[in-house]
Amino acid sequence: MNSSMDEINLLRQHQRHQQHHLSVRGIGEEIDLEIDQCEDPTFSGAALEGVTSHHPQDPVVPADDHKSFLIPCSQPGAVDGQPQPTPPQAEERAGMLRLSAHTKKKKKVVKKWRDEWADTYKWAYVAVHDNTSRIFCTVCKEYGRKHRRNPYGNEGSRNMQMSALEEHNNSLLHKEALRLQSASKEKVQTPEIERPVYVKALSKTAASILESLFKKDPHEAEFIQSIQEVVHSIEPVLVKNSQYVQILERLLEPERCFIFRVPWVDDRGEAHVNRGFRVQFSQALGPCRGGLRFHPSMNLSVAKFLAFEQTLKNALSLYKLGGAAGGSDFDPKGKSEIEVMRFCQSFMDELYRYLGPDQGNFTGPKIFWSGSSFRTEATGYGLVFFARVVLADMNKELKGLRCAISGSGKIAMHVLEKLLSCEAIPVTVSDSEGYLFDGDGFDYVKYTLIRNIKAQQRSLKEYLKTFPRAKYINDAKPWGEQCDIAFPCASQNEIDQGEALSIISSGCRVLIECSNMPCTGQAVDILRKAKVHVAPAKATAAGGVAVGELELNPEFSLMQWSVEDFENKIQEAVKQTYDRSMKAAQEYGILKENPESLVHGANISAFLNIAQAMTDQGCV
Repeated sequence: MNSSMDEINLLRQHQRHQQHHLSVRGIGEEIDLEIDQCEDPTFSGAALEGVTSHHPQDPVVPADDHKSFLIPCSQPGAVDGQPQPTPPQAEERAGMLRLSAHTKKKKKVVKKWRDEWADTYKWAYVAVHDNTSRIFCTVCKEYGRKHRRNPYGNEGSRNMQMSALEEHNNSLLHKEALRLQSASKEKVQTPEIERPVYVKALSKTAASILESLFKKDPHEAEFIQSIQEVVHSIEPVLVKNSQYVQILERLLEPERCFIFRVPWVDDRGEAHVNRGFRVQFSQALGPCRGGLRFHPSMNLSVAKFLAFEQTLKNALSLYKLGGAAGGSDFDPKGKSEIEVMRFCQSFMDELYRYLGPDQGNFTGPKIFWSGSSFRTEATGYGLVFFARVVLADMNKELKGLRCAISGSGKIAMHVLEKLLSCEAIPVTVSDSEGYLFDGDGFDYVKYTLIRNIKAQQRSLKEYLKTFPRAKYINDAKPWGEQCDIAFPCASQNEIDQGEALSIISSGCRVLIECSNMPCTGQAVDILRKAKVHVAPAKATAAGGVAVGELELNPEFSLMQWSVEDFENKIQEAVKQTYDRSMKAAQEYGILKENPESLVHGANISAFLNIAQAMTDQGCV
């Protein structure tokens, strides 16, 4: 019994001695990561010493409170930062300082060291792992030594942390994680896909169709966006006739999708590989017809969205055809003509396998091999003719109106050219770096200059050398400039919420969609509430669609059309498309004054044409 009591007493004495003893651990052991700081500016440069009390009456404190016995030491007798033995009076005074100012001092210390250590250890953070606080590297997410909060900032512990940091940064695991992190920053960040935004609440049937589509293809943002616009428009049709629900479900699933590799060799002899796409969406009305897009942003979602849009465009035209689209993530910008030729030949070597004997045809060839002398202008001219029809229905004319154009490709340049012939005032064009604004408006001389600049693949900034009164705005879009009509010709979703507000503020009241789906869903909602009349690309492309389908006529090569004949053909197709769309809208209770009447009417008319064909053919 006595021996047991002696052992307990010895253990208590040992614990009491350890309470006042500061031990320094090696790098291989657990070390402290200090993140606290105090407000005393002299604290960070002060040496630290352990204060040991030899008075037996001192209260016993928990082992974890050994941090409270560390105080700043700036005695004159200290040598090389090492504290020298202190006389009993100084020791007693230090003990009293500890007991009287412990609470107040600790609060100051915590704040000062928190800031200093947080700056020092930006590479690390503290988190709980297996019920233990540990230090994690922000790069490789690996955890290491245990973390203990030391509010008095043990200098030795801090130095060892720096040594541990250097050791960690030299590890292969950390270097590989750092390399992967740097590589990920260089990649194009994919925007987070949000759930489609609907202009208004849908019926349960329409909502269930979209919900099913979203579950199957949650990451195909462009495709889902195009689908939800159409479903919103044809909701009155589904409510009036429930048999169209199953037809719509079948229509929204493409008939077939092809993805293939496209190997090609550049001018330096280096091999490259790109990805090719072709989506044949629907052949209910006839053989598939649709274009190809070569752009780095091309993917399956974009191919499906373009094919769906083309299906509805063809369904609106006088000449019924099915819809398709495709392309590749190949970027023709900066490539030589020989490189583009090599790529296109390799692309067709793969694509021809999926076209079939009735679909191996191209529109837009040169006139001497069955092409049209007016094919390249047809789409751009048709867009301006459509704008003229819309304005005529509003008792307005195009003459004298200020027009904002985005893009500077073939379609945008032909829109600009035809606007000049209609005596409108185009004031903007744009490229990938920004937009060009000429407040005086473009004329034929300025148009010719812009066309030559783009033919030489130069920046629109070159325009300012000849016309210095104009201005070029970098990294911006032209929708903030004052205008009456907007012609977005660049790409899909180029007009977001902010751009839509700029369009409204600019005084624009009519928007002619030249590119496919140029507005985001949120932008469409904003424009609708502001009563901006929108002409959808499905209808405005009627001119280009009509001429493209005429080229498929075997007798077309024998027809020699004049410019006037072609323009008359385009205007006739545009007027008929407009009338059919407005009639379909009125039949389903959509008033003419509704700024979305043309959008809804075009979608309804196109869907009904396809639905009738699918009904006649059975379950297709």
